[in-house]
Amino acid sequence: MSVTLRWITAYLDQPAATAPGALAYWEAVSGTHASVPRGEHDEFRTLLPPEGDAALRFQVVGDVEARLHLDLHVDDPGAATPEAVSLGATVVAEPDSYVVLASPGGMPFCLVPYEDQHVVPPLPRWPAGHTSAVDQVALDIPADAYDVECAFWAALTGWTLRDVDSPEFMRLPRPAAMPLGILLQRLDDTPPGRPVTAHLDLGAGGAVDAEVERHLALGAEELWRSSWWVTLRDPYGRVYCVTRRSPGKPVSS
Repeated sequence: MSVTLRWITAYLDQPAATAPGALAYWEAVSGTHASVPRGEHDEFRTLLPPEGDAALRFQVVGDVEARLHLDLHVDDPGAATPEAVSLGATVVAEPDSYVVLASPGGMPFCLVPYEDQHVVPPLPRWPAGHTSAVDQVALDIPADAYDVECAFWAALTGWTLRDVDSPEFMRLPRPAAMPLGILLQRLDDTPPGRPVTAHLDLGAGGAVDAEVERHLALGAEELWRSSWWVTLRDPYGRVYCVTRRSPGKPVSS
């Protein structure tokens, strides 16, 4: 049984020392603007698109490195938690209105209340004339946990797991009504037992070079380039990728 997923967002968890700069950077990258702060310590922000509902949020954390977690929006987090646990999740904490869990491989995610999000934001168009979108979360999975994680996330979301041309990838393409898909990447050179982590992927279609140049102008550093994607690091330590996937394309992306 899957959890009835109504919306999905990615949380950029950022250490306090670098949070102001990182927030401004990701506003510029995604074409969004940050909401007013909320939370007991003003630690939470939503990255609001000009139109549609937000797919990115931002949290100031006490960690020493930037990280990422997923929020899965459901009608009743408390009722959905036993379903997630039955699939292999572990409950980490239960604040008032949401539940913090971890996948079998240690990837953090939250079950949060659904608030009627239903409009996928339109693609921003940049001055160079191209479009791009932060429309995928890539899970970085040690080889020993890969099969279990693939099965877990497919069962949890109820989405169809699909092969990708490269053998180290599987994908849960986003349904048309969702803003983010999930890519599952097997890391064959990662020590067994390391927790699963995640990074953001942007789709830029045939405009990867123009999109990368836009990020470099904002202060990013290029780390690695293949025929299909470019790995970047923002000025505040977050690693992410710009890919040749058609931006915002659902299901068959």
